[in-house]
This record gives sequence, C-alpha cells and structure tokens, in this order.
Amino acid sequence: MIRRHLPRLLSALLLLCLLLVCTTGSAQPAAVQPTDATTPRIGVVTMLPGEVFFERFGHDALVVLDPASGQATSYNFGFFDPSEPDFIGNFVRGRMMYYLVALPLEEDLAQYRDAGRGASLQWLDLPPQQARQLADALAEHAKPENARYRYDYFTANCATMVRDSLDQAMGGGLQSQLAGRSRGNTYRSESVRLASPSLWMWLGFDLGLGPFADRPLSRWQEAFVPMRLADSLREARNSEGRPLVQAEQQLLPQRLAAEPQEQRRHWWPWLLVGLAVSASLFAARRKSRAMAAFALPFWLFCGIAGALLTYLWGFSEHQAAWANRNLLLLNPLALLLIPGAVSLLRGRRPGRGFRIAVGLLAVIALVALPLHWLSLQPQFNVQWIVLLLPIHLTLATLLGNPAATVSKAE
Repeated sequence: MIRRHLPRLLSALLLLCLLLVCTTGSAQPAAVQPTDATTPRIGVVTMLPGEVFFERFGHDALVVLDPASGQATSYNFGFFDPSEPDFIGNFVRGRMMYYLVALPLEEDLAQYRDAGRGASLQWLDLPPQQARQLADALAEHAKPENARYRYDYFTANCATMVRDSLDQAMGGGLQSQLAGRSRGNTYRSESVRLASPSLWMWLGFDLGLGPFADRPLSRWQEAFVPMRLADSLREARNSEGRPLVQAEQQLLPQRLAAEPQEQRRHWWPWLLVGLAVSASLFAARRKSRAMAAFALPFWLFCGIAGALLTYLWGFSEHQAAWANRNLLLLNPLALLLIPGAVSLLRGRRPGRGFRIAVGLLAVIALVALPLHWLSLQPQFNVQWIVLLLPIHLTLATLLGNPAATVSKAE
C-alpha cells in the first residue's frame, strides 16, 4: 500500500518544496540582475524627512553597485562646505554651491540611521548601456574639479540632480513620461506641507514665497521633493517598456514622525481671526494706550518682515521670493509708525504725519485684495489678506482720526 502511493507522495513533497522556495524568494525584494558581469546595478535611495530644518524635505542619492567587487557607492548631491569664504552671505543672497560626493553606501546611511530617519532603496531596471553610461557620468561628476554645482531649493537640489542624471542616461525618457502630467501641487503647497511641523519654517515659506511658487507643477517639476521622485519612478518605464523600478527594499526604519500629509487649506478661519482682532480693537477704541500696545508689535512685525521681503526681491537671487505681494500687507513703511505708537503709549497725541502714514498703509494693504482676484499670475496669499487687511483698516480708522488719538485713562 505504501509502496503503491510512494511516487505520488514524493511528487507532492517535491511540488510543496518548490512552492516554498518560490514564496521565500519573492518575499524579499531582489536587486536587478545585470545581463553580464560588467554591468553595474543602479539604484535610488530615498531618505525620509528629519527634524532639523534642512532635513524637512527628505533626501536622496544614486547608488551604483559594482558587480565585480560588490561595493555599493552612494553618489550624494547634498554636501556643502560652511567654511567657504562668505558662506553666510552667499546663503542669504541665494548663491549656494553644493557638491556631489561619492562614498560607500553604508557610510552614507550611518548619519540617517543615527538620526532615526528611514531609508528605502529602489533598484532600477536600466539597459546595460544606460547603466554603464550613468555610472561613468557619476564617477566623472564626483571628481573634485567637477563636483560643485549651483544649488536652488526648487530647481537644482539633491532630488532634481538625481532626476536629471537619470533622465540624461535614459536619453530624455524620464522627462517625457513626467512632464505632461500634474497632480496640481505647487512649490508653495509642497513647501508648507513639509515645513508644517516647524512653525517658524512654515511661516517663512508661506510669507516669503511669491507667485513663482504658485504655478501648478508637472510630475517632473514636483520631483524636487525626494519622496515625490520615488513615487514617479514607481510609475515610470524604461526604454524597453518594462517598469523602471524592478525591486524595492527598506534599508532603515523611520523612527521619527511620518512625512506630513496633504491638507486642504481654508481661508475662512483666518478671516474669523482677523475680524475678531478688529472687533477687539473697536471695543478698546476709547483706550488709545491699549490700541497702541497692540499696534506697536504689529507694525514692528510688518515692518521687519516687509524689509526682509524687500531684500529677497530686490537684492537676492531667490527667484521664488520675487514680486511677493505680501509686501502690500507687510510693508516696511510700518516702521515709520513706531514713534507714533510710542507717543500713544506715553499718553501723547502723535503728529499729523502719523495719521497720514497709518492711512496710507491701509490703502496699500487694500490693493492686495483686487490684485489677488484679478492677477494673471495669482499668488496664493488670500489667507494673509483676510487676516491682516481688516486689522490695517481698523487701525487706520481708529488711529487715523485725530479725536481717537487723544489719550484716555486706562
């Protein structure tokens, strides 16, 4: 009886073993196998956001695995030298120079492991000629005489350099797949999303970016964010029609907070706050010192912020900050009102020039509203308009009136 069924039992066991081997092999992503021993393996490693301000956008690098030695080299475009002459000045003026550095992958990952940042590796299925071309180009680019490049937050950063290097090796095949598609994201929406865990960074991006940052981005342009580039690579195909990403593997777990998710931005809560502040000022209209106690820091903030926006537009190369219409709301002229506010705090009536200046400030701020709706190149700053404009108008109405600037007992 046993002998009669032994062949069937052996066949069943053999089939079961084959199934177990296949299942085990597919559970762990495998690297792309080269067609010959001279073809390097190409990968993209994506690091998730960290907690330091320059880590908020994430990071990425290209990986080249030498099939002969088994050495994985990371080509990282994210290095800069703070000891360079006039480093801080160049940073403020928007003339940052970054470097491509080649180093062992494990060495590159060490800092991200220590910081608790996750990292994942996408192995790419590139034809042998393209893989060799990319590996050779990266090795040449990483030489000290070629490593420097002009950095820009949005158009020439670590992710766009990885994107462009891949596209060049693919003969423009990556850009052709991504340039004609869009999810409606903008430089502003992506920046404020990723900066949202840090209030001051979020505030700086939202106030400091001009209309350049509100143009809808193609999938190609939004790849300035490393995680967006990784998403697009998953959908791309190589020159032979196969999926570009053949395998993925997690290198490091993310021990920090997850990447911020997209959230719709509503303007009406900002309007409610602006109206509430205005109502409070009207309630205190007979107490000029109380109004001045609010107006002084408000005008100081507007003046300093406006001076910074003026510098970014007129004297720096930060293109994304040019033509910023928040200057209508955050006006450097507000600094001229500081002496008048101090006079009110001391129980004195400011001069006629003060009343003219506070009215002029409100009129300039009022221009922001029709400009927002009628502009051919809109800037998404409606939330700042509905917050700050009511306050400017209320202060002009109350403090621009000679009778209202007479000191009252507190």
